[in-house]
Amino acid sequence: MAFELTKIFWGFLTLLLVSNLQCNYLVEGVSQVPCLFIFGDSLLDTGNNNLLPTLSKVNYLPYGIDFPRGPTGRFSNGRNYADVVAELLGFEKYLPVPFASATSGTDILKGVNYASGSSGIRDESGYTEGARISLNLQLLNHKIIVARIVQILGNKELAAQHLSKCVYLVGIGSNDYANNYFLPQFYPTSRLFTPERYSIVLIQQLRLQLQTLYNLGARKLALSGLSLIGCTPYEVATYGTNGGPCVDNINIAVQLFNTRLRSLVDDLNANFSNFKSIYINNYEIQSSTNASSGNLIVRNATCCEVVIGQVRCIPFGNTCANRNEYVFWDAFHPTEVASVAFASRAYKALLPTDAYPYDISQLALA
Repeated sequence: MAFELTKIFWGFLTLLLVSNLQCNYLVEGVSQVPCLFIFGDSLLDTGNNNLLPTLSKVNYLPYGIDFPRGPTGRFSNGRNYADVVAELLGFEKYLPVPFASATSGTDILKGVNYASGSSGIRDESGYTEGARISLNLQLLNHKIIVARIVQILGNKELAAQHLSKCVYLVGIGSNDYANNYFLPQFYPTSRLFTPERYSIVLIQQLRLQLQTLYNLGARKLALSGLSLIGCTPYEVATYGTNGGPCVDNINIAVQLFNTRLRSLVDDLNANFSNFKSIYINNYEIQSSTNASSGNLIVRNATCCEVVIGQVRCIPFGNTCANRNEYVFWDAFHPTEVASVAFASRAYKALLPTDAYPYDISQLALA
């Protein structure tokens, strides 16, 4: 009885958050931080892949069917995780701008989104999709933006002061598993590393990349953990589940990475001067939302029409009518309503396990 009441309680809270954000496309008032910089993959991409020679782009219907601007390159029917975090931090509509359309204008002072579909911590991750902007290349793009900000503000000291107040959201690693380790026909990593060793190698490389970000002025970092990759329709269709709801060995590998990502937060906070980093536990957020939410009832199917064995929606294909009941939009990426549910708990934790040592709303004030 107590368990059922707990499920109803968390489902009600999630529904309240989703309903509130569905009705409001921007948050009233001044932004809580002067700027937001976003690094990552397709879960955060807002259009950086549109002009790349890659299969990993979605600037066509039915993507964006519920987005005011229509298809933009977001891997969703509407807003994605990055959009929701930006809104909750109080930014204007659809800021920060994607790097692909960023100029030397003053908008870049409010931040830039560098995320690129199929990109990873490792440079080779996602190469079977075509061109992509790996995390290393995203950091090079950020270096260009930082130089522009120095020019706008007049000197390096003022730029450093400005950048130190920004929030940096990094969500990367999904493709190092889905488009690398678990595609042995294309990549050797699963033969070179055990899952445990691979998680160590990824975290070691990510630490160096985050040190580069620190050297470029970052002082407030939100590290977004990986979600239940083994529960995505694509992975389930590809590998099967032996009767369960998910591909267990993929989720076990993901948890190894997430455990070390959480530990990396302690490492960075202890060893980088004046640095505050947090870990967003998307794995547990998604797990508890799926278990408790009364509205996200379809968790094992795609809302848009997808060819079996593929990830993305068929161009101009059919979509489900009840999009607010689906976790997955295509075979890998969440619907807008699911992104709202997950990102709102990253911003303001509902459970102690949602974020460590605190959530994004507290990071903004730190």
